[in-house]
Amino acid sequence: MGLTDALAGVLPSGTASSWRDRAAALIGLVVAIALGATNLLEAEQLQLHHGPLFGPAVSDSTLHRLLSTTDETRRAQIAKVRQRVRLHIWTLLHLRPGGFPYLTVAGRHLKGWIVLDMDATVITAASRKQGAAGTFKGTFGFHPLAAWPANTDECLAMELREGNAGANTVADHLRVLDAALAQIPRSSQAKILVRVDGAGATHGLLKRRQALNTTRRTVRYTVGWTITPEDERAIARLPEAAWETSLRQDGEVQEGYFVAE
Repeated sequence: MGLTDALAGVLPSGTASSWRDRAAALIGLVVAIALGATNLLEAEQLQLHHGPLFGPAVSDSTLHRLLSTTDETRRAQIAKVRQRVRLHIWTLLHLRPGGFPYLTVAGRHLKGWIVLDMDATVITAASRKQGAAGTFKGTFGFHPLAAWPANTDECLAMELREGNAGANTVADHLRVLDAALAQIPRSSQAKILVRVDGAGATHGLLKRRQALNTTRRTVRYTVGWTITPEDERAIARLPEAAWETSLRQDGEVQEGYFVAE
């Protein structure tokens, strides 16, 4: 993919015989996390199995130094590298026999559409780690917010937040949305569907998504919200003829559930 070589241009380098390539170390750490590593020591142990691919395992102390020197400027540089490599990968996906993985929703093939999902998740912590706090679900840990394209299941952007971060904080959603759009190849002229649950039911986020529409880019969005008694009374006033049976994601009829415009 060229990711390791591209990262080498923005990460520290050294000439000492004992120097470990920081780009390879970062990629190895990412792989270890994907395989379930929850701390640097576990990441080091998992890398012992990847010797033929990444070379000797990088020590947990080296990984710690790598992360501690990755400041905001360097993270921005890494993001640009990811953007450039992703363009290459998505171009290859378009060229494969099956083409790019566009979604089929309710029996409708969304060719040309990038479906972007935004959501937060609660990650529990067993001790008072940095940033750990009480969450709105009554647990203790972290509350990161992220965005993924449903087409490829990649994590485009993620904001690491303390456990007590608000579920519907507008500023956080706007930063993650902008960071995710920057990662989507040719997003300025794409067709994008943004899906957010009730945490995205804020005026600031809705206005921002509406403003993303241009003469070259089409943005549509769905958002959930908490049903209030006023909503229930309004829904009850809809005539029976307005309702029709809903469909599942695959387009099959979903008995017992109904939808109305």
